[in-house]
Amino acid sequence: MGTGGIMGYANNYLCNKPSVLIGRKGTIDKPQYMETPFWTVDTLFYTELKKNIHPKFVYYIFQTIPWKKYNEASGVPSLSKPNIHNIAIILLPLEEQKQIAEILSTADEKLEVLRAKKEKYETLKKGLLQKLLSGEVRV
Repeated sequence: MGTGGIMGYANNYLCNKPSVLIGRKGTIDKPQYMETPFWTVDTLFYTELKKNIHPKFVYYIFQTIPWKKYNEASGVPSLSKPNIHNIAIILLPLEEQKQIAEILSTADEKLEVLRAKKEKYETLKKGLLQKLLSGEVRV
């Protein structure tokens, strides 16, 4: 895993538990969620969470943090562990974390279905536009 997503595959893993990843260099404002074992490159931080913290809840919390505000570089955006560790988040009881994560995950799934439909309709529109403008289809 890298800051831009999957870079390749490895036979070994660095972490085999669900985790939230955040870019150390480059794309620092796009948290990622991993449920499968993974290996990261050195430009990506990952979380090792305690048992009373639900990883998907942390993922959604991370999406609300203005990560660029914590940028430490003038060129390539950069974060450091000390800066990340100093960010305070509110931890709710575990059961509430799970419920919130489930609700937001359901919303994400519905949004993904809508994105796919939108993409399909945009493709259909583009094809129709070409046919109408070329005269292949008459009005």
